[in-house]
Amino acid sequence: MKVFTLLGLLLTFLIFFGCKEDKTPKGANDFSYVPSGILGLPDVPIPKDNPPSREKIELGAKLYNDTRFSSDGTVSCATCHKPDKAFTDGLKVSQGIRKLTGTRNAPTVLNAVFLKTQFWDGRRPDLEGQSKDPLLNPVEHGLSSHEDLLKIIRSDSDYLAKFKKVFSVDENLVTIDHVAKAIAAFERTIISGDSPFDRYRYGKDTNAISPAAIRGLAVYLGKGRCQDCHTIGDTSAVFFDDKFHNLGVGFKKIQPRLQIILEETAKAKKSGSKKTDEEILTNLESSELGRFAVTGNTEDLGAFKTPGLRNITLTAPYMHDGSLNSLEQVIELYDKGGEENPFLSSGIRPLGLSPGEKSDLVAFLKTLTSPKLPGLPSPNNK
Repeated sequence: MKVFTLLGLLLTFLIFFGCKEDKTPKGANDFSYVPSGILGLPDVPIPKDNPPSREKIELGAKLYNDTRFSSDGTVSCATCHKPDKAFTDGLKVSQGIRKLTGTRNAPTVLNAVFLKTQFWDGRRPDLEGQSKDPLLNPVEHGLSSHEDLLKIIRSDSDYLAKFKKVFSVDENLVTIDHVAKAIAAFERTIISGDSPFDRYRYGKDTNAISPAAIRGLAVYLGKGRCQDCHTIGDTSAVFFDDKFHNLGVGFKKIQPRLQIILEETAKAKKSGSKKTDEEILTNLESSELGRFAVTGNTEDLGAFKTPGLRNITLTAPYMHDGSLNSLEQVIELYDKGGEENPFLSSGIRPLGLSPGEKSDLVAFLKTLTSPKLPGLPSPNNK
């Protein structure tokens, strides 16, 4: 493919930038931080405008698990983020109403509270914003508007009593923002740590992981360069850098038509014919633009968010498109330096790992599985 001329790119981006949405994340001062109480995890950020309570968390869990909030009554948040599958669905790309499929693999909700942006492309700055989009997406919940959901809530006496208690609002004053805050409050409780790695690294238990895993940790921190993006700190580890990287995965699907796709995307964005969320999950070409579909920045073409690695053995398949089925395949991708393309992230290059080093790295990644994962609480829900 010919590399675009600078002028052509700039013209495309100027069109695109003219209709960008504001996705500014909250600043540090917008949060309070509470100890997680779990070995290996940092303090949990809590938005000051959405303090948790037991009642709010239980309400959020009920909303999270309610299939009535979909156009055919079959899909809830838990459909794609199942507690018994480490809050993923085990599918290459998720299925929504009428078994319709989108373009993206469902990321785990586990430890999503520590992310500064949500979705593979970071198009929402927080869990509250994230929770609203799937409800309206035509291949997920498929509601015509958030009002469809609110009508169900207003006709359910149990919900009305719970919203009254949690938010002090009467029937006609319940809004989608109240719903989002309750779901987000629940999702902030879905955290896991205390893995064998945590006991080895932070608990100082030298027998917590195997010699092969210890060697794999050395590869991870050194020759494998995993630490560059999947960070391990001195007192805790989130295993991501809150950044976006082009590994080349899926990029060949759009590379031959990239200039045309960019022009079409810019026009659609300007006309407002489709919302970003809908376009991404219903148009494979738009999906493969990655973070660019949100920012319009050239360095974001084909770039996707660094996922966390905790419980990674439980969340296959991998990558934004679910195209890799095993940790061994993921390591092979990194070892060869990703998939070559004009926008490959500068830090992605061949590693030259030996078969033994790859095996040890897999052994280490297996130590990131927590012995006990959170689930749905069991309040007196209908």
